[in-house]
Amino acid sequence: MKIIDLSLPIDERAFEVHKVRVERISHAAGIEKFNRLIMGKTLLGKLKYALGRRIIKKEDLPDGEFLSLEIVHAPVHIGTHLDYSFHYGSKSEGRASKTAEEIPLEYCYQDGVRLDLSHKKPPETITAQDLETVLARIHYQLKPLDIVLLRTGSDRFWGSPKYFSDYPGIDISAIDYLLDRGIKIFGTDTMGIDRPYRFMLKEFLKTKDARQFYPAHFYGRKREFIHIERLANLEKLPDFGFKVICFPIRIKNTGAAWARVVAML
Repeated sequence: MKIIDLSLPIDERAFEVHKVRVERISHAAGIEKFNRLIMGKTLLGKLKYALGRRIIKKEDLPDGEFLSLEIVHAPVHIGTHLDYSFHYGSKSEGRASKTAEEIPLEYCYQDGVRLDLSHKKPPETITAQDLETVLARIHYQLKPLDIVLLRTGSDRFWGSPKYFSDYPGIDISAIDYLLDRGIKIFGTDTMGIDRPYRFMLKEFLKTKDARQFYPAHFYGRKREFIHIERLANLEKLPDFGFKVICFPIRIKNTGAAWARVVAML
């Protein structure tokens, strides 16, 4: 069995629209943090700490080191993640939207299908006809619960501003095409399922037509679906004949959740 990592990391050095910060506490600094945390639980402990007392000292520990600690300050839409209906709006299909922790886990371990749409360029959209054409070319018929991965090649721009401005979107017709065939999760190697905002915003401000602004995301209010954003390495996959695992991290009451998405061949 071969496992292929389809995920992008959370990296504070990469270009991002939203701020990402990783607080990194070293092994040496961890000793001081431990003392400050434990002694700070009582007024007497705080006073002793301020006067220079310590309950644990460097010389008390093996190699003079404590444990490292990293604290991540980042939106749930950074790194590879799954979006669910709460992200799209407060209601979906007339009911209260569901959060990422409610994604059925049985949806997240299924047969995978890779559709190569790398010929689609910004500001184009991937349509139902595009999906049908590729499926006919690879001689595959979708079945319920398949996890469909749309390859555009946009992950090669990750870490740069171009990642946020140069990729095709997904048309509502393509979403309908997948949902009508029993697909619960589809994914893309772009940073979002809608076209880059530089195209959407320009058209919206010109026409004031709300249908031009995040149409794919807002469609989740009409039809419930789950999608994966920020996939990577889809060029390493065959067209089909592999399993996808995309279990979301269990975070309470969020519209999205990070996931380590992998393919098993």
